[in-house]
Amino acid sequence: MVARLVIAAPSSGAGKTTVATGLMAAFAGRGMAVSPHKVGPDYIDPGYHALATGRPGRNLDAYMCGTGLVAPLFAHGSRGCDLAVVEGVMGLYDGAADQGELASTAQVSKLLKAPVVLVVDASSQSRSVAALVHGFASWDPEVRIGGVILNKVATDRHERLLREALGESGVPVLGVLRRAPAVATPSRHLGLVPVAERQAAAVSAVAAQAEQVLAGCDMEALLALARSAPPLDAEPWVPEVGERLHAGGPGVPTPRVAVAGGAAFTFSYAEHAELLTAAGAEVVTFDPLRDESLPEGTSGLVIGGGFPEMYGAELSANEPLRKAVAELARSGAPIAAECAGLLYLARSLDGRPMCGVLDADARMSERLTLGYRDAVAVSDSVLAPAGARMRGHEFHRTVIEPGAGAEAAWGLRQPERRLEGFVQGGVHASYVHTHWAGAPEVAARFVERCAGGPVA
Repeated sequence: MVARLVIAAPSSGAGKTTVATGLMAAFAGRGMAVSPHKVGPDYIDPGYHALATGRPGRNLDAYMCGTGLVAPLFAHGSRGCDLAVVEGVMGLYDGAADQGELASTAQVSKLLKAPVVLVVDASSQSRSVAALVHGFASWDPEVRIGGVILNKVATDRHERLLREALGESGVPVLGVLRRAPAVATPSRHLGLVPVAERQAAAVSAVAAQAEQVLAGCDMEALLALARSAPPLDAEPWVPEVGERLHAGGPGVPTPRVAVAGGAAFTFSYAEHAELLTAAGAEVVTFDPLRDESLPEGTSGLVIGGGFPEMYGAELSANEPLRKAVAELARSGAPIAAECAGLLYLARSLDGRPMCGVLDADARMSERLTLGYRDAVAVSDSVLAPAGARMRGHEFHRTVIEPGAGAEAAWGLRQPERRLEGFVQGGVHASYVHTHWAGAPEVAARFVERCAGGPVA
């Protein structure tokens, strides 16, 4: 089994992404095959991980996929690698609200039997760091904190005080990082700016993060810690959806599924394309910012999340593609849209014309909607039959004001009960992000519909 580390922190903002990405890039720079992973539903950090390693960043989400799939998904992503680095989410013990340890970094570290490296923002403390680290290390005996990396250390004297304090903690210091503006990644209303929007600057930032880690961390000690992880009894997840009813064969065309990409639509899970392919589809990406037509022969469309609000003018200006999407929807072809995709299918976004598939208008809002969702399908759709249960996640600062002519997509059960999304003809559009690895029948149903089969 691959050597592995989980990079965690006492809270958000301590520098997990900087350290995790820097470690990935530094080890990859030494010629190692590094598998990048992220705990939770985050889409943006895995983009930086992929840049650092040259491999797809993969999420490990115990809420959306179930605890039983965490280790298999990890094994699938890390197959053939020398090392896996798993970036945590929020604070080490923070997980799904009112669900105990579910979906926390601590739970994932236990499911993977992986040692944890705690990244501590030491900018406003000295001796107190020992009490903080002791508390985190002793809170759950099943969580193995194998070392600490001190971040944002001010001076040599500050470093000496921190090391002296931690000398009696039993948790070794594996790295000390000074404040370094060059490694910073800009943020906005939903977190870091994605790689696709700042490719050259992102490359420079990841290189600087690798240099900082190499200069400030004990790389050999970190590698030894990763290699101390015990064998993990987990068979790799396989993207299977059942029988490939529509892949090849005499007279059976392969359905072509177009998947939106580019800077405006960066939110996707690698497993979705793998499952669509396993179901018998040919997956083709296109960029709604640049392409004026859908890929030739498109029989189904997937539009994931991203930042259409940042590219509203450009998306609106691409009138030929907007008309092509609307025409595809009128034909009854299956269209699955999540969050940004929902906004793109609306009549307008912040007053700018969009595809007009849905009788609804969207706009930016000051209110952040964030959290896991327990959903039930309200209507039969190209993704699920009525009554099917799914777990998902919402993360947006927009609102949509619906008109008439569509059924709701989901009935949300947590945290409050409400109807959400749209089902209209072959369109399923919703704010709720889902992870199909936890429900591979979604991909099978979608491809079946793309091939002209029944959805009931």
